[in-house]
Amino acid sequence: MTPFIYNGLPSRVIFGHGTLSRLAEEVASLGCHRVLVLSTPEQEGQARQVLEQLGERGAGIFAEARMHTPVEVTEKALPIIASLDIDGVVAIGGGSTIGLGKAIALRTDLPQVAVPTTYAGSEMTPILGETQDGVKTTQRTLKVLPEVVVYDVDLTLGLPVGMSGTSGINAIAHAVEALYAQDRNPVISLMAEEGIAALARSLPIIADNPGDHQARSDALYGAWLCGACLGSVGMSLHHKLCHTLGGSFDLPHAETHTIVLPHAVAYNAEAAPEAMARIARALGTRDAAGGLHDLASAVGAPLALQDIGMQARDIDRATEMATRNPYWNPRAIEADAIHRLLSDAHAGIRPTPREAIES
Repeated sequence: MTPFIYNGLPSRVIFGHGTLSRLAEEVASLGCHRVLVLSTPEQEGQARQVLEQLGERGAGIFAEARMHTPVEVTEKALPIIASLDIDGVVAIGGGSTIGLGKAIALRTDLPQVAVPTTYAGSEMTPILGETQDGVKTTQRTLKVLPEVVVYDVDLTLGLPVGMSGTSGINAIAHAVEALYAQDRNPVISLMAEEGIAALARSLPIIADNPGDHQARSDALYGAWLCGACLGSVGMSLHHKLCHTLGGSFDLPHAETHTIVLPHAVAYNAEAAPEAMARIARALGTRDAAGGLHDLASAVGAPLALQDIGMQARDIDRATEMATRNPYWNPRAIEADAIHRLLSDAHAGIRPTPREAIES
């Protein structure tokens, strides 16, 4: 056993069916009396359901969360929080809404309860990514880690098939990078492999039968594990690429992760063979990169950046931005190889480790 450091994160997790009914109890345990419910405009109906669950502790709704957590949206919410004398927030939704909750917590120190309805996993991380003036920056601080996470499988039953697949593969990306992170450890590696396996077996079932309760439960369980991995260890090339593409080119978050992941894995294949073996085993395949591409195809997810709005002319600028101040990565960051990676991802070419590591 090689030496390692493991830091446990101080969060409380409530997992099961119908657990939203425990929300008011959890909010009370945090000492909150005037709670603001956060959501995107599309999920305002679910936000009202949450407000009803909170009863007299619910003070209002702010339903303006947006993708990539724009700073201007957070700044719009702050005066409302002050005027309503808010002492806690509940974020219901995916990474956009949970990101807004984190941004508010960073600025106000208010306690948070996260109620995920997708498989993004960000609710389990002390990481906040914010976008301002077309640039997305990330920071890691326990100030943004939700105190309580309520996983209610029932809330995911209506998650559209397309979003189920892409948010699930987004979660897998967190576990994949945890397996070759600079500060990886055996505890997180166990969670990562289990999380990938849970999502890999459940997402194709959901694509065929969205109402399958067992598959939905497995997927949410996998998302929790993958999110905890991201929260405990560092990020590498894949996340740097996705932060660049999402924040600077306004590409949809989960879809971008889904498309880029197989190519980032192929890029790192030769430098991280043990991680590749664990990823492949969890996927039930022999090739980690190809298996991730095939999983995306099996769930009907987009496979090419050109299909989600990226222009070929943007590859040069994306390469320059992604190779500027890169995250630690098991393989050295080489501009020509990153350009080829992005070109392949733009075209939707099925990656292989051999093609990706050749210069």
